[in-house]
Amino acid sequence: MARAYASTILDAPVEAVWDLVRDFNGLPAWNAAIARSEIEDGLDSDVVGCVRRFHLPDGTLVRERLLSLNDRDYSFTYNFETPAFPVTNYLARMRLLPVTDGEKTFAEWEATFDEAPEDAGKYVDIVSNAVFQAGWNSLKPRVAGRAAPAGAQRWSGFPPSKAWCSTVIDAPVEAVWSIIRDFAGMGGWHDDITRMQMLDGARSDKVSGTRDFLFGAGHLNEKLLHLDDTERSYSYFITKSELPWMQYVSGPRLWPVTDGNRTFGTWFGDWVASPRDDAALIPNTEQNVYLKALHTVARRCSRALV
Repeated sequence: MARAYASTILDAPVEAVWDLVRDFNGLPAWNAAIARSEIEDGLDSDVVGCVRRFHLPDGTLVRERLLSLNDRDYSFTYNFETPAFPVTNYLARMRLLPVTDGEKTFAEWEATFDEAPEDAGKYVDIVSNAVFQAGWNSLKPRVAGRAAPAGAQRWSGFPPSKAWCSTVIDAPVEAVWSIIRDFAGMGGWHDDITRMQMLDGARSDKVSGTRDFLFGAGHLNEKLLHLDDTERSYSYFITKSELPWMQYVSGPRLWPVTDGNRTFGTWFGDWVASPRDDAALIPNTEQNVYLKALHTVARRCSRALV
């Protein structure tokens, strides 16, 4: 199965971007390639199952069915009812994520489908670049500087978690992952972490291995829960800490920003603590642990690319 993908960074908060792209019948408002669109059967454009119909610049009729719409994580999926290209089993998704380090938005558009053997790779390139990236290029000036609509609420269920932050790193995703992936390597690039080592001689890529380190004056142990080279993420939980939290789980994840060969990096944390303790724990952890870690990796990548 083939996969087309394009991602970008938009100069507007996620609520403002979602307010525009959420409308399944709204392509003409932001996509220069679409002049007119209509929803069949008189349905509203946020009715899951509705079908939009429009024509491409060459006159090709396209019909797409809305399969899911999620205001919680700013995403929707759809398929082809009348294909734009000679592909089968086409399933597409658009998803937005907030860039908390500045009022911007990470946006990704992807599709999976089957191509005929003689077309292998042809429509991956067309959909990725002539459709998805061209769409982002058209959207950029329409959302730049756009404010979130009055009363818009950024849902806190997923994402973000109790603590969640994100930033854009001006380096290829594989270069960033090669640094962050080393579960025992954080002591070499985070300013506040020292004496980091894996206990019992475990490898740093061993799931269930535990790292031991000092964070400032605090002594912590963290156990690796998962490591995923496909989505470039890992998670861990604290087994030893003097701080007043329980059931602490955390970890980073990276996405490629194909528009400019950059990286969108996120870091989440969930735990149990009293509301009074959380008032200090949440902002401190987001800013002085997670975001500081991503900024430090960004500086290291910048030096390596010079």
